[in-house]
Amino acid sequence: MTKLHELFWTFFKIGAFTIGGGYAMIPLMEQEIVDRRKWMGREEFMDTMSLAQSMPGVFAVNMATNVGFKTRRFIGAAVAVAGNVLMPILMIIAIAMFFRQFSDNMIVESIFKGIRPAVVALIAAPVFKMAKTAKISWHNFWIPVVAALLIWLLGVSPVIIILAAGLGGFIYGKIKGRKEAKK
Repeated sequence: MTKLHELFWTFFKIGAFTIGGGYAMIPLMEQEIVDRRKWMGREEFMDTMSLAQSMPGVFAVNMATNVGFKTRRFIGAAVAVAGNVLMPILMIIAIAMFFRQFSDNMIVESIFKGIRPAVVALIAAPVFKMAKTAKISWHNFWIPVVAALLIWLLGVSPVIIILAAGLGGFIYGKIKGRKEAKK
């Protein structure tokens, strides 16, 4: 059984050492949850990420809630969330207290400009890894591209995209199942 302090410290590390928000946390989460702690397999991790993304709220908190609940039910969910949000809350308070003093500092401005490309890379890396795990190939590559373009260029709600993709996947699965049953 997973110990509560392990759950807390694992998510504390994830919250403390990830710059760039929830999606930038994915590589560290995967390393800790799947590879190091073995709380779930890669497929289950992907499913949990999909669930966390579709739930309302902050992705990182949703992941902590799901993993914590899986390992230790309600108390595990509470402990994982507490660990995950503690350091970012403390950092935000510290930044808020001192930001005015440093906001015009060229060094601080340069540091933030330097962090931006690293955050983009931290978000891009798990996207490619998720594409591989989700078995995205040249045959179905068009689906996420079209979804992104619909959201970006036409302003289509992501909720509609998710519902349409789910319905499309369901219909495709039914058709494919019938074809295989006829063989």
